[in-house]
Amino acid sequence: MLLMFKVKNYTSFKEETILDLRATTYVQHPSHVIKANKKINLLKTNVLYGANASGKSNFISAMFFFEDYIFSQFISKKENKNIDDIEELKFTLETFLLSNETKEASEFDIVFIRNGKEIQYGFECTKEKVLSEWYYIDNKKVYERTGSSVEYGSKYKKVLANYKKFPQERLYISVLDYFLDETDKKSILNDFIGFFTDEFNVYLEIHFESSIKQVAGSYMISKRLVDDETYRKRIESYLRSIDVGIAGLDVQTEVTTNKQTGKEKKIKIIKTIHNVYNNTGKIVDKKFFNLRQESSGTLRFLSYIQGILEMIEQGGVFIIDEMAARLHPLLTKFIVDMFQESSNEKAQLIFTTHDISLLNNNQFRRDEVTFIDKNERGESSLYALSDLKVREDATFSKDYLQGKYGAIPIFKYNEITEGD
Repeated sequence: MLLMFKVKNYTSFKEETILDLRATTYVQHPSHVIKANKKINLLKTNVLYGANASGKSNFISAMFFFEDYIFSQFISKKENKNIDDIEELKFTLETFLLSNETKEASEFDIVFIRNGKEIQYGFECTKEKVLSEWYYIDNKKVYERTGSSVEYGSKYKKVLANYKKFPQERLYISVLDYFLDETDKKSILNDFIGFFTDEFNVYLEIHFESSIKQVAGSYMISKRLVDDETYRKRIESYLRSIDVGIAGLDVQTEVTTNKQTGKEKKIKIIKTIHNVYNNTGKIVDKKFFNLRQESSGTLRFLSYIQGILEMIEQGGVFIIDEMAARLHPLLTKFIVDMFQESSNEKAQLIFTTHDISLLNNNQFRRDEVTFIDKNERGESSLYALSDLKVREDATFSKDYLQGKYGAIPIFKYNEITEGD
């Protein structure tokens, strides 16, 4: 479960910016809070609002970059959960550029809980090298690294002090992933790796839109949906509940030919089932559709619901950029409600949206609503509704549109010029 994510000097975030998912002492919507341990209560959902180009997608991309930067250096890379190998979206390090005092180094930090352990990890880097790095378990130092020098916590020094030599462009944690034996890796690294492998899922809008139609048969479908009939039936029930005309899902085998080798290969694919009706409305047959024949909104929901069910089952954080895009507002609410149910005790949802139909005190507590704003110097900042003096019974959406919370577009009509 995620406690906090911090970024500094990345894209539009010049200064240190923190998303904090620790719940306040508000008593509203107690079902929206997860008791992580005896001391910490965490929010199940957090929604990010802001104007276009305010930095919402930049913040989500910072989370994506953070994970990608780490595991691009790991030998035991994050397992691909899709059926086919799809080229992953890669982000280069982009620092804040709209200042005459530009800095080369960006900083990232995360705090999360897994298997009862509170883990903090972060680093400061440029495009060429890692400047500093830190790793703590239950507030006890595992190591702190500055340049090519490492200091160890007393509990871990005996094991880690053997691995002092490493290139400055590499993360020290990736060195440990390579050299530690299985016993030491289990106690020091397994929960760190497991969190990102199993519990940290980022859906970037730019990635989604570039993939949704072109690779609908692979990017959208998990292996579990093909192999696990019980799980597939659950997905079918959700598809039927949103009334998009899909009666079910069917697993079929197709033969493909490798263009280079000419070899044939059998693959399993998912097709949707649609009922065929006669003039009286009676079902007389069924047709099988390829996924590419379904709408983008249907494919988006199909992709989301697979990840959501797995998150709610096993725990983790589901991070979505522009979740409401191509979805009806009631479908977006449906997804949010799933995470806010009292039966959900493990999963969190973080998403950006422009859909203000959700922005009300029946849907969210004040600490669940976050705004991202950008000033005239191009610097993005983040603040929660709970940081402002807002009453519990306030009309969130109305006040937001009236500009009381900031983070809305400012129109400069006097700068609009008409052509000759």
